[in-house]
Amino acid sequence: MKVLANDGISNSGIEALEAAGFEVSTTTVAQEQLIKYINENDISVLLVRSATTARKELVDACPNLKIIGRGGVGMDNIDVAYAREKGLHVINTPAASSQSVAELVFAHLYGGVRFLHDANRSMPLEGDSQFKKLKKNYAKGIELRGKTLGVIGFGRIGQEVAKIGLGVGMNVIAADKFIENAEVSVDFFDGQAVKFNIATQSMEDVLKQSDFVTLHVPAQKDYVIGKAEFDLMKDGSSIINAARGGVVNEVELVNALESGKLAFAGLDTFQNEPTPAVQLLMNGRISLTPHIGAATNEAQDRIGTELATQIKSLLLND
Repeated sequence: MKVLANDGISNSGIEALEAAGFEVSTTTVAQEQLIKYINENDISVLLVRSATTARKELVDACPNLKIIGRGGVGMDNIDVAYAREKGLHVINTPAASSQSVAELVFAHLYGGVRFLHDANRSMPLEGDSQFKKLKKNYAKGIELRGKTLGVIGFGRIGQEVAKIGLGVGMNVIAADKFIENAEVSVDFFDGQAVKFNIATQSMEDVLKQSDFVTLHVPAQKDYVIGKAEFDLMKDGSSIINAARGGVVNEVELVNALESGKLAFAGLDTFQNEPTPAVQLLMNGRISLTPHIGAATNEAQDRIGTELATQIKSLLLND
């Protein structure tokens, strides 16, 4: 059986699949050519990440397809219910990238409170001529320890973020529509662990109390954070979105930054990918990354091996 990893897969995933007798292709096929390629090459398994979509028309046009897999958490680029209705298996790897996304959140947070996102733009241009001026500009950083971190969406990734925040010494609070409380274990290198029980609150209460807000919710029809939500937040607070583009109203985000309501924002996901709004890209108060939350070697290895395990279980045990 043949597997097409259209958006790539780790070597560990390829090796695991090939050892089980699968033929793996990592050819990147353009979306408009994908149906033709799948049918002409008798592909049984299509693996995607963010770049490739698997909609109803693909499901209908590819009768030999048995599995659609998403290397990551969200599956908004796949018509999941329809594919399953048509008899396909739809799989993903919800836990594999949690640690990597959580660490990226803190990369944005640490960078934001010390102005690294702006300093790294200014220093190459003015560091040799305006050193003292830049030093003064970036002299009012703050520490994360002792501050309140609000986590909106307290699933796997939200809880990983909480663990880092607790380890840093932050007060962590959380909101989630489906989780009332969670035990979070902060594990140390020597095997010691400290457990915390975090009871969730309403999103409104979390927004009002937090110095920093981080979003970990799935894509949805409406904005999760818009003007009303920004108005609830503390003056001078900050927000990080490493979840999904479209959960934050980006126009209102820019307004909140420009008015001084927010001190800074960190964005890894955007409403219009792969062409984010220029107002975001050029704003000196925003720390920017190009949707790389899961893009670590460790996460990609876990994603590849987890996908391989699920594929083998589904197809070799049928």
